[in-house]
Amino acid sequence: MSSQELAGSEPAETTDAESRNAAPDTPCPVVDSLEQIGSRWRLVVLHELLNGEARFNELKRETDANARTLSRVLDDLQETGFVDRRLEEDSPVATYYSLTDKGESLAPVFEEIDDWAHEWLAECDA
Repeated sequence: MSSQELAGSEPAETTDAESRNAAPDTPCPVVDSLEQIGSRWRLVVLHELLNGEARFNELKRETDANARTLSRVLDDLQETGFVDRRLEEDSPVATYYSLTDKGESLAPVFEEIDDWAHEWLAECDA
């Protein structure tokens, strides 16, 4: 039973402004963010690309991801606007990946996570 039913009143009509300011369908923007970047492999690839543009095989070597996983993750990150893909068709053909502005905007987030990890996960280093 809703609080309005308990109070015995009809629901109030909302204006367009009120509906625009209503809470999102998800509990919190953090949930939406984690759905886009929250997988282990997405985070690893994003973190690696903070170092600059990289070829597919460089990312594969640096992340230890298998080719299928890395390909899927890069496609997902490109689709969500975090990564750009550049194809160089000279011989040999090479595909390069780099962060978009959206992807680069995560740099401070990674710095904060790193700071947090050094403070709270110090026992893991022992």
